Amino acid sequence: MTISQLPSVHDCSATGCSYNHDAGCHAGAITIGGAHAACGTFVQISFRAGIERTGVVGACHRTDCSHNAGLECGAASVQVGGKAGDPADCLTFTSA
Repeated sequence: MTISQLPSVHDCSATGCSYNHDAGCHAGAITIGGAHAACGTFVQISFRAGIERTGVVGACHRTDCSHNAGLECGAASVQVGGKAGDPADCLTFTSA
């Protein structure tokens, strides 16, 4: 998989994240991992940050996800939002 083939973050409802602009992720790339398929790039600080284009999934540490192949996400796109008490989880996560 090349960088241009990485899945985009189609939608992000984690409004408290500094990379979120108008329900879009503007981090260069996010990492998914942790107990709840959490967005490891989530950061809540007092200003908005990021790049002009939509962010992509750079790495996925959830080897138990059906979309994971070699720690890369194979989903067409992902959605990020609150779940299981976390403010930013990968809502596209599907257990293998």
